[in-house]
Amino acid sequence: MTDADPARFGAAHPSEGKPAALIAWGLYILSIPSANILVLVGVLVAYAGRGSATGVARAHIEEQLRLFWSVVWWTVGLWILAIVSFVTIILFPVGLVNLMSDRNP
Repeated sequence: MTDADPARFGAAHPSEGKPAALIAWGLYILSIPSANILVLVGVLVAYAGRGSATGVARAHIEEQLRLFWSVVWWTVGLWILAIVSFVTIILFPVGLVNLMSDRNP
């Protein structure tokens, strides 16, 4: 998923890649009140800007992308856990009680 080349982290112009890193960071911060819609835009900006970024800006963008995918997979896992918990704690007992009440008049 990364195309990081250690040779690219060498000397470059200090401001190269900073605008993309700052825009992606700003969109991540603004995503808190926007129901995370801007996170997707921030990820697209980060993917688009990481090709030209070098040095600290490149490392920052890579870290943002790693964090994004980590949060995505934790969210998916927790939603699956919540659904399984709901089914086992609520639906199975309610179904069992309903089944038992149908047998006894």
